[in-house]
Amino acid sequence: MPSTASPSRESSHGLSTQGLVPKGAVRWNRNPPELVAAAIRRGEGELADMGPFVAVTTPHTGRSPKDKYLIRESSSEKDVDWGAVNQPMSEAQFEILLGDVRGYLDARDELFVQDLFCGADPAYRLSCRYVTPNAWHANFVRNMFIRPELAELASFAPNFTILHAPEFQGDPAKHGVRSTTFIVLHLAKRIILIGGTRYAGELKKSMFTVMNYLLPKQGVLSMHCSANIGPQGDTALFFGLSGTGKTTLSADPERGLIGDDEHGWSPAGVFNFEGGCYAKVINLSPEQEPDIFATTQMFGTVLENVELDPVTKRVRFDSQAITENTRACYPLPYIRNHVPSGRGGHPKNVVFLTADAFGVLPPIARLSREQAMYYFLSGYTAKVAGTERGVTEPQATFSACFGAVFLVWHPTKYAEMLGELLAQHKDTKVWLVNTGWSGGAYGVGARMKLSHTRAMVRAALAGTLDSVPVKTDPIFGLSVPTAVDGVPAAVLDARSTWKDPAAYDAQAAKLAGMFRENIKKFGAAVSDKILAAGPTGTQG
Repeated sequence: MPSTASPSRESSHGLSTQGLVPKGAVRWNRNPPELVAAAIRRGEGELADMGPFVAVTTPHTGRSPKDKYLIRESSSEKDVDWGAVNQPMSEAQFEILLGDVRGYLDARDELFVQDLFCGADPAYRLSCRYVTPNAWHANFVRNMFIRPELAELASFAPNFTILHAPEFQGDPAKHGVRSTTFIVLHLAKRIILIGGTRYAGELKKSMFTVMNYLLPKQGVLSMHCSANIGPQGDTALFFGLSGTGKTTLSADPERGLIGDDEHGWSPAGVFNFEGGCYAKVINLSPEQEPDIFATTQMFGTVLENVELDPVTKRVRFDSQAITENTRACYPLPYIRNHVPSGRGGHPKNVVFLTADAFGVLPPIARLSREQAMYYFLSGYTAKVAGTERGVTEPQATFSACFGAVFLVWHPTKYAEMLGELLAQHKDTKVWLVNTGWSGGAYGVGARMKLSHTRAMVRAALAGTLDSVPVKTDPIFGLSVPTAVDGVPAAVLDARSTWKDPAAYDAQAAKLAGMFRENIKKFGAAVSDKILAAGPTGTQG
């Protein structure tokens, strides 16, 4: 009679391969019901109405980029763009910290292990093992990454290990760290150490940093972007910093979602790194984003730092009581139109999203190859000023490749790879879309209507803008379509939306100057041809 026993979820490659000798119980590859039950039992959080698990990570409610380190060692030392983003740590300091983290984890009463894949394309996939003392963090990474089949777990062999010690405090004097928080990557030994913070985003972004190092060595462009695919099989990429609409615009019910944050562009096409989404949910509503909202009503979803009504246990999505950076983590299949393979062909369209709070960039523009490299290197958006009364001046943010804090190589390497891919795939069109302000800067103008932005993006992806007349913006040198179905013609001309054209000209020239000043930091690594593709800053 055949056996009815379930396959083992414990890998034959045990924790001894990570140098761990746990004294407590080890929970191997538990599923969401088991992990949520354990998290509740352990007092790690609570359930919200409809079943999602809610965790609070204070005092850390965002990433700690100033506490990230790379080990300076011979195999990668010459590749790394050392500096504020990639701070060096010595091998000796790492070994001391590693020993202390292992000792901390060994002493826990329970450890939760998740064996997962990073990369939907098997040709570039990494097998990664997360070891954490918290059940909810285990559920987080299980949601975020690609889950192996049950039969694969017994022989799972990790080629990257993440040791997570959220309550362990680093010691600056002993470990050579800046504070009690640390995110340390040893690229040669393939080990990541995370401690002193409960914020779960560190668990996902540390592996993104790894992919940003390894994939370019294999001729694959790693990208901080979302991706979707249309009914005709046309793939589109969406780049943009927080608040620009990357997740919102890629979660289009008319297109299949490949992924919302991290992708590679290989000789075979585009592939997602992850198996889940990590969406910002401040002011989330079922009317504006029905598919994302639906995930927040599902068991298994992890909600981070949201406020609950004390009586109904419903989420107060408009509340910033804990942080503005409220998040939902859910598996991709929770989005009804997700792409199960996590893969698509070479992109037909690439969209750079910017929320220009200065109110001067056109709502949509077509970029040349050189302009694409320039604006990719710039990675521009503008955040509104603080909440102080009378302060209306926006704050420009430039983040190279729309993800400077996750890059390992010099930013120009990624820009050059993008340029090479655009040269190979000449039919790929690149667009700059301003989801920010129109009719004036923040405090005077109004935020671009989401319905107008959706109409412009859909027209670009459908190819209907290819035959529309364009005019060249005299300050930024961009090709701006003069007509888009569903969008008033006046909206397409940023200058005409301002009551005072001279004030627009001054503001646009000011922003153009910020672009030119920012690009200088890359020095001689940027060619004259790419520099010439930037804004001139003069009217007429």
